[in-house]
This record gives sequence, structure tokens and C-alpha cells, in this order.
Amino acid sequence: PILYGYFRSSCSWRVRIALALKGISYDLVPVNLLNDGGQQFSPEFKEVNPMRQVPALKIDGITLSQSLAIIHYLEDTRPNPRLLPQDPKKRAQVRMIADHIASGIQPLQNLRVLKEMGEKKKEWAQNCISSGFQALEQILQHTAGRYCVGDEVSMADLCLVPQVANAERFEVDMGPYPTISRINKALLELEAFKVSHPSRQPDTPAELRA
Repeated sequence: PILYGYFRSSCSWRVRIALALKGISYDLVPVNLLNDGGQQFSPEFKEVNPMRQVPALKIDGITLSQSLAIIHYLEDTRPNPRLLPQDPKKRAQVRMIADHIASGIQPLQNLRVLKEMGEKKKEWAQNCISSGFQALEQILQHTAGRYCVGDEVSMADLCLVPQVANAERFEVDMGPYPTISRINKALLELEAFKVSHPSRQPDTPAELRA
């Protein structure tokens, strides 16, 4: 497999966690979203992903984009360890939380949107994340065990940790979100989350390395 990604991209991080949890080795092709006017806009990368976004994963003779679609494919083809519970209600809760983050929070504060916001980008990001986290905290109080849904790591957790990292980068006050903070801390103790961390990637700048 070949993963096209960027060390700081939260969507790329989700896929790195899934690959690590499932023990899938891969080659990384870094796509720097800032250098050269954004390497995602190169003609070469447009051939890989016409949406010009990371991540993209070449695997099993196909090229997939969109992090949740990639993770679903890995789940379908390499089901151990599972990232979706067998119980239909818990499975729906996992998908709900993953979509809440991947559709309802992250896109509102991604690089493309922040460029449009200019000087107000930090304030915009803080407001988007805080609004989403207020709802997420309430949801997790009903679904969480050790992790987002019960005591097994799921696709929801793969979305949570990178989004908390975004929140911390934009200096969001995490005080009002004790459940999110507790789950995030527990997940960051797991090896798959450590090795996939943005501070430990081949394309991580020296000053940001762990």
C-alpha cells in the first residue's frame, strides 16, 4: 500500500491509526499542503485524487480517497481487530460520532476554509470546534466506556484524537469537555496512536518532532 498524506492532516492521521491498529505496513508519499503553493494542487497529485486532498491510499489495485471510506474498506477487507462493533446500536453510535467529527467539525476548520477567513481564522476555528465539542461531550456521556463507544477502540476514536489535537493547536479551552479529554488521554497511551502521531512522521519538520 501507498499512503499519500501530510503529517499534520487530521484526516491522514485517522488512516495512519487504522493502518497501525490492523498491522498494515505501507509506503508514505508526503504531500506538503503548504510548500510550493500546496503540493496537493500539482498535476501529479490530481491524477491520484481529483479532489486534491489528503489522504489517498493505493491498495489492492485501487486508489481510495476520503478517510472514512478508506477506513471502511480496511474494515471490510482486514476485519481484525475490528473498528466497528458487531452490535447494530453500538455500530450506529460509532458511525454517528465519526460523522459528527468528520463532517460536522473538521471540514469547517480545515486549511482551505481558514485561508478564506484571513485574520479571523483562529477565532473561527475555536468557535467551530467548541460548538462541535459541546454536542460531542453530551453524546459521549451516553455512549462512552473507556473509549468513545464502550471499551473497544472504534472508528469514532480514530476521529476523536486528531480533532482534539486540532483543538489544542487552536488553543481551545478543553475544560468544558472532561469526557472528550479523558478518552483522548486513554487513547494516546495506545501504541497505534503513538506511532501515527504527527510528531513522529517521516515528513514531520525537525522542530515539531517528538
